[in-house]
Amino acid sequence: MKILGDMLTIVAVTVGAIFFLAGTVGLLRFPDTLTRLHALTKADNLGLGLVVLGLLPHVQGWLGAKLIAIWVFVLLSSAMTSQLVASMVRREGPQA
Repeated sequence: MKILGDMLTIVAVTVGAIFFLAGTVGLLRFPDTLTRLHALTKADNLGLGLVVLGLLPHVQGWLGAKLIAIWVFVLLSSAMTSQLVASMVRREGPQA
């Protein structure tokens, strides 16, 4: 059973890191603010969720609940922040 948990950790953290890398590439390569924002929030939220999922089999006690709470907080805060930035960009127009 420990080997299965270790394999889950390796796969989930690796795939999460790939999503973080994809979000960073999207942030650097996409042409405007809204597409950069979309790539960054989607990829980073999924990447963090996979990293948390990979860490869960190895934590003890309340640390698992804390990890999940941190992930939920990041989901909510990134959604609100991206909405604020997107509304500002639509109101003021794209900056050069």
